[in-house]
Amino acid sequence: MPKSKRLMELMMTINRKRRFKVQELADEFGVSTRTILRDLQELSELGVPLYSEVGPHGGYQVIRERVLPPIAFTEEEAVAMFFAVHALRHYSSLPFETESAAALSKFYLHMPGDIRDRIDGMKDRVDFITPTRRGDAPCLAILLDAAVHQKVLVVDYESKEAGAGSRRIQPVCLYANNGFWYCTAYCFLRQGFRVFRCDRIHGAVDDPSGTEPLDLGDVRLSRREAAAPREPVRLRAELSRSGIQRCEAELWLAPMLHVREDGSGSIDRDVSRSDIPFYTEFLIGLGDEVVLEGPAELKEAIRKRLHELLALYS
Repeated sequence: MPKSKRLMELMMTINRKRRFKVQELADEFGVSTRTILRDLQELSELGVPLYSEVGPHGGYQVIRERVLPPIAFTEEEAVAMFFAVHALRHYSSLPFETESAAALSKFYLHMPGDIRDRIDGMKDRVDFITPTRRGDAPCLAILLDAAVHQKVLVVDYESKEAGAGSRRIQPVCLYANNGFWYCTAYCFLRQGFRVFRCDRIHGAVDDPSGTEPLDLGDVRLSRREAAAPREPVRLRAELSRSGIQRCEAELWLAPMLHVREDGSGSIDRDVSRSDIPFYTEFLIGLGDEVVLEGPAELKEAIRKRLHELLALYS
C-alpha cells in the first residue's frame, strides 16, 4: 500500500477508534510497529491531536476534537461552502464563533489561487445581509449544548415586562431571525414552552438542584408553534397581500398564516393572553395592511396605545 494511502486510512482509523495501541494498528495495516510510529509522528505534525500514555495499559488517544479526513470538493461546492460560512460574519454572536472563523480561514488558505481569486471577486458582488444588533448573546454555546443533550439550565434572564430574574429552562432549539438569536425552551416557572431572546440571557449554568430533565427528544425546530398557549384568546385578523408578505418574514408568525391564492390571507389562532402587549405593538406596525376582528381586549389595547402615541404629537 502506498504511504499516502496508508496515512489517509490511518487517519480515518484512529478517528474512529479514538483509543488504540501501536501493535493493533501494525497488525491491522500489515506493517511493523516502527512504521506505525513514524506514521503517527507524521500525522501529529499535520495537526492530528494525539496523546500517548506509558505503562502496561498505555497506548495512544485522540484528544479534543477529532480531525476529519480530507474531503474532495468541486470548485462550485468549495465556493458555496465558503459563502455559507462567510454569511455568518454579520452576527455578533454565534454558537460556534471561533470555530467558524478558523474553519473559514483554513478553507480559504488551502484553495488553489485561481479559486481564491474567484471568491475575492465574488465578495464584492454578493452578500447575505443580516441586521447588525448591539447586544451580544454570550450563552449560545451553552444553550445549544443543553438542547442537544436535554439538560436543565438556570439562566439570568432580563424580560422586557418582568425585568431581570432567574429562570429554570430546558432548551429545545436555537434559531436566528432578523439579526437576533432566539431559544425555544420549556420554562419550569411558566410550566410551558417559551421563546427567549438570547441577548437577554446574561448567564447560564447547569441546574444545581438536579431537576429531572423532560423527555423532549421528539420536539423539533419545526414544532416551535406546537406549544399550547396559556389562558388562550382567539386572534382573528384579515391581512392584505402586503401584510402577508411582512408577516411571512417573521419566523414565529409564518405557521399561523392562512394564505389565499391572490396573496392575501388571515390569522385565526389561539394565542396567550399574556402576549397581548406584544401583538398590540406588532399589529400597529402593520398599519392598514391588517384588519383586526378579535379579540375585543386586543382591539382595546391597540386603541389605548394609539391614543398614547397621538398624545406625543398633540
